[in-house]
Order: sequence, then C-alpha cells, then structure tokens
Amino acid sequence: MNEKIDLVLTKSVSRFARNTVDAIQNIRKLKEKNIPIIFEKEGINTMESGGELLITILSSQAQEESRNISENTRWGITRRFESGNVRVNYKRFMGYTKDKNGNLVIVPEEAEIVKRIFKEYLDGSSIGQIAKGLDRDHILTKTGKDHWNVGTIERMLSQEKYMGDALLQKTYTTDFLTKKKVKNDGFARQYYIENDHEPIITKELFMAVQAEKKRRTTMNKSAVTRKKNAGTTKSKYSSKYVLSDIMVCAECGHKYRRQVWSKYGEKSAVWRCEDRLKLGKNSSCLYSPTLKEDDLHKAIMKAINSIIDNKEDFVSRFRNNVIDVISNYTEESYIKQYDEQINILQNQILNLIECNARYGAVSKNYDNEYKLLHDKIESLKRAKQANINEIKSNHICEEKIDKANVILDNINPKLLTFDQELVKRLIESIKVKRNNEIEIRFYSGIVVNEKLNSEE
Repeated sequence: MNEKIDLVLTKSVSRFARNTVDAIQNIRKLKEKNIPIIFEKEGINTMESGGELLITILSSQAQEESRNISENTRWGITRRFESGNVRVNYKRFMGYTKDKNGNLVIVPEEAEIVKRIFKEYLDGSSIGQIAKGLDRDHILTKTGKDHWNVGTIERMLSQEKYMGDALLQKTYTTDFLTKKKVKNDGFARQYYIENDHEPIITKELFMAVQAEKKRRTTMNKSAVTRKKNAGTTKSKYSSKYVLSDIMVCAECGHKYRRQVWSKYGEKSAVWRCEDRLKLGKNSSCLYSPTLKEDDLHKAIMKAINSIIDNKEDFVSRFRNNVIDVISNYTEESYIKQYDEQINILQNQILNLIECNARYGAVSKNYDNEYKLLHDKIESLKRAKQANINEIKSNHICEEKIDKANVILDNINPKLLTFDQELVKRLIESIKVKRNNEIEIRFYSGIVVNEKLNSEE
C-alpha cells in the first residue's frame, strides 16, 4: 500500500488465498496501486484482460480444496478421539509434562500448586483470594508469569484431567475459512476417557469442588431467580462472611446481608433481609427482623454448644442420615442395570448388520435404524457415568462424618467465640423467622431454634 512493491510473484492461486472473496478483494486493492500479481502455475497476470475472471474460477477451486482439507482433518481428529488418543499442550498445562512416549506424567512441584488451589477453594476461599495468595507467595504460572489470572484458576478447577480422566472435543471449528473455535455445547459428539493418566487429585475432591462451584454460582440469587436461570447466571462470591452463604429469610427466601450502621459516631454490624435492604418500604417482605451481629453470633454458638453436650447423638444422627442416602445406591447394581440394556441394544445392531448383509446391500432405513440404536447406547453410557459420579459424590459424605468427629473432639466445652470455620463445617442453613427467632439446621439433621434481640 506504500508502493514499495512493484510486482508480486505467486506459485499458484491456492498459495495466495483459499477464499474467493479474499482473493478478489486483495487483487483489486493491488490493481488500484498498479501492482500486478503473476500466478506462475496458472500463467495469469492480473493486469491483463480476463485475469480477474480466471482468478475467480480458480480461487473458487482453491476454496473447495480448503474445505476438503478441513473436512479430512476433522475426520482424522474424530477418529483420534474415538480411539481415546489424548493430546494436551503440556507446555501450558500446570501439573503435567510428557515422557518420551508422549504420555502425561506428573511434575511434583507443579502438582502441589494444583492441590493447593483445589483445597483452598473447597475450604472457602474465593478464586480472587487464591490468585492473590499465589502472587503473594511468588509462585509462578506454568508459562513463567508472576501474576495469576482468575480465569486461569477457574479453568483449572473445572479441568477433569487433574483426576486422571479426559473429555475430548470440548470445542469445535464453526467455519473452515475463519477457523473460529467455540465451546462444544452439544453440536459435535464428545468422548470421555476414564483413568487415562495418573491423577493429581482424587475424583471425590474434584466432584466436591464442582458441587461447591455450582452452589456459589447461584447463592446470591433469590429462590425464584435461581430456579428460573439455573445454570445460566453467575454471581459474585465472597468468603469473608460465612453467614452470607447459609442465612436466609424464612418469609421471602432472600439471603441475609451484613450492614454496618453508624449511630452517634459508633459503628455496629447488623444483618438484614436482602429484599428489604434493596427495596425498603416497597419490599414485599414486611416482618423480617434486623439482627445485631453480636447477638446473632452468641445465639449460633449457643446452639453449637447445645449439641456439643450431646455429641454422640449428633454424630450418630449424621452418620445414619448419610447411610440412608448411600444405602439406596450401589455401583454394582447401576453397572448391571445399564450394561444389560446396552448389551441388548448392541445385539440389535449386530442383527441389523447381519440382516442387511444377507441381501448384499444396505436398505433405505438402515442408516436411520443404526443411528437410533447407537444414540440410545451413547445415552445409556452417559446416564451410567452420571449415576456413578453421583455415587462417588455421596461417598464424600462419609469423609464429612470423620471430619465432624475430629472437629467435635477438638472443641472446648462451652466455646463462646464465634468461629467461621466451625460454623461452615457444622451448620447447613439458618432461617430467620418473625419475632427475632432463628432456626439453625445442622448437617446431622438436628434443628435448633434460638431467640435473640432485634435492632429496628
């Protein structure tokens, strides 16, 4: 464009552009500057008459060639996925490298960083806090940067490869010309490989983190909004106040939020219904009380102390509740149930193939029938895996029983100081009722009601 080039020599049209529109546009731009393009293979000079017409025809052929290359490449990638061949850009993948055979192997020092991130998230830290902690401790990213991006950590927390599995074809190319890639939300078939390589974290820990992510995503939404927009909206999570996660208004279902009031130069913290806090007199929630933080903390600790006095009953009921849930699931029965149905469908496919083979030609309905049976098998496999994952996540409850035992054993009798970690581990939810009463539900299933003063 600066007229520093007099002539462009090109081997062929396909080397100049694989897109008809791009080819014509750029040829015309150069012609405006009196710069000819000579295509050696085709013997075309764009400054000569008829050159543009020939270029249009030939570039269309080049575009079709590009389409064929793209489809062949996609076919090869799909076959690789079907065979379970996992490829990872290990140079940008924290925790792993590759050995001489191309297999993923753990990098111990990086694996410790991965474990730290998962553990801190499950312990209640936000993604932002985890990133700040890594920066503060001068821990470098996989690419050697000294600053951690929250998006990187968020993707790591969803990366199934850390538990030894691999989900293939997470993205797909929408257009062979633009090469634009988008998230695969069901457009193309995906492949899930179990136990592909050595895991850094356990499957139980990974499932627990996914459940916590889902909980945090919707925790700041009202009950109606959460139901309406389930799985489509995100909300900001803060781990500063544990009560923000678990305390709700019994009247309207909104979360309770912390506020700092200032009166006569003195500041005090109170908790109020989110709906009344935002809408004031226009709120439909008319009777939710405003609670002093000090009185609220004392009431909660009083409830915890009441179960400490009867610790054996607490743990026993907790254990029984977990056993009731887990007893309804057995991995063996699920495997047998789904495998039997899958075997039946696979036999139907074999019969279909044999039937068509007898006539030496494929019937008109063969493809549709084959696809229908194949899709049913794939659906059963996904359902089987989903139920196995559910069973494994229920096993996490068994660990919670042991943790509850440890926590209660280490609690001093009549503990009065409010402890966020203790509250998070023992209390499932708190409902604020009228007349300044709170209903505290423990993970054991025990419910304790406490009365406290209000601040209007």
